Amino acid sequence: MMTFSLLRPAPRLSIFSLFSWFFAVLLVPVLASLPQGAKAADREQVAAFLEVTGFDVALDSIALSATSAPLMLGLEADAFGARWTILAESVFDPEVMRERATDILEATLDDELLAHGAAFYASELGQRLVEAENESHFEDDDIKEEIGGDLFAMLQANDDRRIDMFKRMNVAIDPNDVGAQAFTEIQVRFIMAAAYAGVVQLRTDEEGLRAAMAEDAEEVAAEMEKSALRNAAYTYRNFSAEEVLEYTEALEDPDMMIIYELMNAVHFEIMSNRFEVLATKMGQIQPEQEL
Repeated sequence: MMTFSLLRPAPRLSIFSLFSWFFAVLLVPVLASLPQGAKAADREQVAAFLEVTGFDVALDSIALSATSAPLMLGLEADAFGARWTILAESVFDPEVMRERATDILEATLDDELLAHGAAFYASELGQRLVEAENESHFEDDDIKEEIGGDLFAMLQANDDRRIDMFKRMNVAIDPNDVGAQAFTEIQVRFIMAAAYAGVVQLRTDEEGLRAAMAEDAEEVAAEMEKSALRNAAYTYRNFSAEEVLEYTEALEDPDMMIIYELMNAVHFEIMSNRFEVLATKMGQIQPEQEL
């Protein structure tokens, strides 16, 4: 449960567009780095790209984050009863999320970048990596944390060079550490949207909410980094050091880094959008509770 410093009654707040934040903070820098005059990819190419890279499955896995929604609001996980499953499934519909991703990528991903990313992931190693990552997305988080922690500790004890590669991989796919910033923004927007929808009552304003979350920012970021390393140890446990190195170097290619910046931006925008919709619908079935 998240606790807040309750400062004062919040005014009735309008909901700011999550897409506006996504476009300004995440997408504009990526678009600026794209080659000028490059040909945009068509819709069928984008759909094939999503499948060959496994990004379609990564989008589907966003639905799993719905289980944490009540906890973000200080509610019990089963507070919504049987209606929760129906609600979550309707909001986090895989087809809706894939369509939204395709719309954005069709407008922003050019042929050259698409071909570069698809070429690696269509390779024998690339497809094995996609299979491992797809499976990992839907495996139990507690199991991944436990086994991944044991595997990572074993790698540390053996001074295994894959540890350094995992760290390099994490930097390559998010060099500006947008992930921590994005998840904080998603939580803030979700809580404010839930307050506006009448799901909870806040006795603080948005500024106070952000200040409360900022107090734990360093601790959360450190835990996210540790979790990412444990997850990597688990996901790539059946790959040799040479294969992990090949993947690391592929991710560090400038074009691949641009691809991941764009896909990260799309992933966070869709998550933000779905959580905003979820907050609105939660207001129709959940009585108020104070935070």
